[in-house]
Amino acid sequence: MSYLLISHSSAVHTAIRNTILGIVFGICSTWPAIGQSAKGATGEQVFEILASEIALQRGEPGLAYQTYLSLARQTLDPQLAQRAMEIAIAANAPDLALDAASTWDSLAPASDDKPKEVLVTLLMLNQRWSDSVGPAITLLQKQNPSAQERTLKQFQPLLGRAIDETAAMRAYFDVVSALKPAPTDPGILYTYAMSAEKVGRFDVMELTLRRILKKTPNDANTLNALGYSLADRKQQLPEAFELITKAHKLAPQDAFILDSLGWVNFRLGNLALARDQLNKAAKMKPEADIVAHLGEVYWAMGKPTEAESAWRQAEALDANNATLRETLKRIKPNWISPNQSTKIQWDGRFAIKMNGGADRPAEGGTGGFTLSQDALNDTLEIRSPMGGSIAKITITPGEAVLERDGKLTKAIDADTLVQTALGLPLPARGLSDWLRGQVRPGSPASLERSPNGQVSKIRQDGWDLSYVWSDSSNKLEKLNMTRNTKTGPIDIRLVFDQIDD
Repeated sequence: MSYLLISHSSAVHTAIRNTILGIVFGICSTWPAIGQSAKGATGEQVFEILASEIALQRGEPGLAYQTYLSLARQTLDPQLAQRAMEIAIAANAPDLALDAASTWDSLAPASDDKPKEVLVTLLMLNQRWSDSVGPAITLLQKQNPSAQERTLKQFQPLLGRAIDETAAMRAYFDVVSALKPAPTDPGILYTYAMSAEKVGRFDVMELTLRRILKKTPNDANTLNALGYSLADRKQQLPEAFELITKAHKLAPQDAFILDSLGWVNFRLGNLALARDQLNKAAKMKPEADIVAHLGEVYWAMGKPTEAESAWRQAEALDANNATLRETLKRIKPNWISPNQSTKIQWDGRFAIKMNGGADRPAEGGTGGFTLSQDALNDTLEIRSPMGGSIAKITITPGEAVLERDGKLTKAIDADTLVQTALGLPLPARGLSDWLRGQVRPGSPASLERSPNGQVSKIRQDGWDLSYVWSDSSNKLEKLNMTRNTKTGPIDIRLVFDQIDD
């Protein structure tokens, strides 16, 4: 894209500590709940509170957390739930922190905004964007306009930590759209305009950007965003050119604005000029958006080799980039979806090796597997080397369910579920996409292709994937997956017996 982009970060645990503890410790610099709660507690409950603090000092946060949360629900004391949440945050347990925050919010007086503020922040940091919309609207509607803008500014950095930027921006759009009167802060309005673009509300985007320009007519980012949006949709091209040219004069070293200038010249039919400007922008800042645009200009100039080279470079930078994927979907659809089947099955064998380092012996295991994909649902069956069933994992967009020994275990994240239940570091979450030779949506990825266009390597979610395809049938024969962890490297090898589609 040629807008001011939102950056990504994977340090969710650190973000939770810094963001949530900052809010919580703004409420109180010392912990008063023990003494205050003890006043209305039974002797046994006071003992449990003190025992929890001792357990915490001895390095047993799980016991302390469970005791505090259980007592909070028994006594209906919100401070005990708050304490449980703090313990979970300090222990890097975001799911448990979210559970405690929800309890804290349900027990706190309606006049206390802090529990809901913390709950919304935790939901966002846990990538629960759609779940955060309702509580966020409830929180903001209780606040005056000044407090609303302060809260919205607090939410904005969390958008930058989103794994799925579209989901995050859609949530932000829903939240801000519910506010009456609308915010007036230019920074909030700009983010709102970008969120409107993400949900396809170009009318709202354009109206909001023009509203910003009335107050700040020389804001280069806003000029560029409006101009690029018009150019990309092939609307009002003379005005788009004028807006982007003004932005470029205000910020001549901004590579994204130069990209927009090249793109509007492409729309106007100035192909040679567009190529030169996009080449310069790509050298200034090699980004997938810019290089994808450059590839399309080469394609329009009748230079497919140069175009494919540019798109390969863009895929190596960010194979999940929205601009790149939209471009390839139109021009090189076989690169985006090499296997168009909505229903497909893979059968094969796996071997896992985990090197524990100098102080730990190597571990591993072998077995068989069957992975079936039907539309958006995956079913992964894992078998022992002798063919006996070990487990079956069913993965849907919102949930993963593991069936083992007649018992069902549910979780949001399939990888964590497999690791916890089976002790196997199998990347179940993105496996069906990877076996198709595609990157998993919603996560940054890098992709490399062979000279004939087949995927040869993918890097995503910390995994390095290396592909071996059959020469005759053009089907996947082997997939090697490696990952470096704190406990040592992991090496997984998949060998396929057959692929049915």
